[in-house]
Amino acid sequence: MKKKLFVTLGVLLGIVLIGLGFAGNYFYGEAVKRGVHVELYKGSESATAKVEAENNIIQTAKKWYQEQTFETVTMVSYDGLTLKADYLDHDFSAGKTVILAHGYRGHKEQMDDYVKFYYDQGFDVLMPDARGHGESEGDYIGYGWHDRKDYQGWIDLLIEDYNAKQIFLHGNSMGAATVLMTSGEILPEEVKGLIADSGYTTVEEELTHQLNHLYGLPAFPLLDITSLMTKIRAGYSFEEASAIDQVRKNTKPLLMIHGDQDELVPTEMAYKIYEAAGGEKDLWIVAGAGHTKAYTVATKDFQQTVQSFLNRTLSNE
Repeated sequence: MKKKLFVTLGVLLGIVLIGLGFAGNYFYGEAVKRGVHVELYKGSESATAKVEAENNIIQTAKKWYQEQTFETVTMVSYDGLTLKADYLDHDFSAGKTVILAHGYRGHKEQMDDYVKFYYDQGFDVLMPDARGHGESEGDYIGYGWHDRKDYQGWIDLLIEDYNAKQIFLHGNSMGAATVLMTSGEILPEEVKGLIADSGYTTVEEELTHQLNHLYGLPAFPLLDITSLMTKIRAGYSFEEASAIDQVRKNTKPLLMIHGDQDELVPTEMAYKIYEAAGGEKDLWIVAGAGHTKAYTVATKDFQQTVQSFLNRTLSNE
């Protein structure tokens, strides 16, 4: 009788483990594997889209962007991936350069509305495709964690090949997390400041939020299994990919921006990151803005805030 019970329990346990394995593999494909379109959060952004369509500053910037000629820049990452970026040279930049970091499952062209703003401030502009995105190689998404090392490479390339003397990093969403995670690394003196719009605290906390928000599921045990699978297949765990831990080591001026209506990355994450961050720091919570929509709903204030940060940071040189 006992033997039969143990066999039954063993079979049930095996079925459960197999089921969890399939579930973990499915969620890895949804969350980490390259090339899968995922609807990240519920709710309509039609009102914001309408505001953007009627925003003359943004529409002019997008049209201007289409008229520019970019140089394609290629870099080999620390682990052998070929990464690509677009580079726009400013004749009178005097070495001022910004790196624009796009979001999750996005591509460099999605930062198009920021290019004219920085160019008008006299900056050269570098727009990389993150690993696993766009024209860059990679079969997984790094959520900013492995990307932070890629950004060290882009920074070195700008200094060595383009004579960059004053570099700023500006990222949205996953790009913001990339900027925040990069902040904890040893950065050259040419890096002057960081701008992070709608960044998350850790990959673990962000995916926990998404599991609950989209599927109504608890994090345990699915997230733990998927994190283990990610460690095996992509070389990092969700827990270690932490913007919180990285910003504690930050020594560069940091401007954080977050909308108070953000459904994808809860606004409370911005406060957590801000409290943890080292160095000179500012936090701007934008009323009525959803995820990465501060520039859309408060365009002039956004430009003034960022411009003030740039000028103040450079004047302290």
